[in-house]
Amino acid sequence: MKRVVSVSLGSSRRDHRWETELAGQRVVVERIGTDGDMRRAMALIRELDGKVDAIGLGGIDLYIRAGDRRWAFRDAVRLASAARQTPVVDGGGLKDTLERWVVEYLIREAGWSFAGRRTLMVLAVDRFGMAEALAAAGADVIFGDLIFGLGVPVPLRSLRQLQVLARLLAPVITKLPFQLFYPTGKKQEVIVPRHGRFYRWAEIIVGDFHAIRRYMPQDLRGKVVITNTVTPGDVEELRRRGVGVLCTTTPDLGGRSFGTNVLEAALVAVSGRRPSELSRQDYLRLIQEARLHPRIEVLAPQGAWGLRPELRPHGAWT
Repeated sequence: MKRVVSVSLGSSRRDHRWETELAGQRVVVERIGTDGDMRRAMALIRELDGKVDAIGLGGIDLYIRAGDRRWAFRDAVRLASAARQTPVVDGGGLKDTLERWVVEYLIREAGWSFAGRRTLMVLAVDRFGMAEALAAAGADVIFGDLIFGLGVPVPLRSLRQLQVLARLLAPVITKLPFQLFYPTGKKQEVIVPRHGRFYRWAEIIVGDFHAIRRYMPQDLRGKVVITNTVTPGDVEELRRRGVGVLCTTTPDLGGRSFGTNVLEAALVAVSGRRPSELSRQDYLRLIQEARLHPRIEVLAPQGAWGLRPELRPHGAWT
């Protein structure tokens, strides 16, 4: 049996454990939050090193990427280096494969069309693969990296603008404390409505759930939300705000969807290989072998968007 643990800088109130079968192997999946305590997270990674098959980094990215360039967060590299034997992943491998594929899946299998749809992607440099897929599908996208990452209410309207901005700012930003740009610990439990005009403009809201939740308004009637890492409580909160359709790029696993770091760690564990040995094609093959599908759930009739009930799978994990 494989054991995978996600060590997260997020709230410990979101901890979860589940045993499942993936690609023919039994896997125990666990998420442990450290409430934003970097030292505690590092100590836990050291404790788990050599005792589990793979470790996921939650609540922090190892890299951000734009185009063919990527930049490492100093804090994340320091965390990952606490493990000497066990492979450590942050979900980047799946963001560049699974999340691209999810856009194609929604078009091909669920009959969705992104062409001309007003789409707010709260942060794109942490999931550039999906950003490229949405642009290729013809979506009218606002990339909210300045808005939701730096608090500057300036929308970016093209991948080119995003890449230019990243090349200017990423070398500096990635050297600063990660908590300046992303909610960790108890900050993940607080909602302070801001940037309402961008939420109102959008038909589709895409990206990291904590970044979406941090500033979301009370009224999200009819919106389509494409995200991951949602608990049953999060789903009910979205339902109360009127969200029409929820799609999680990772499947429902024991009542919640885990982050991409957890799923990537699980795939690395069952592959028996190091992350550096897995190509984009390898990840796609593992995704197909595991029969993974996005979870699609209609939360309000006005947001059903023409989905047929038989095309609303909750995931293929058992």
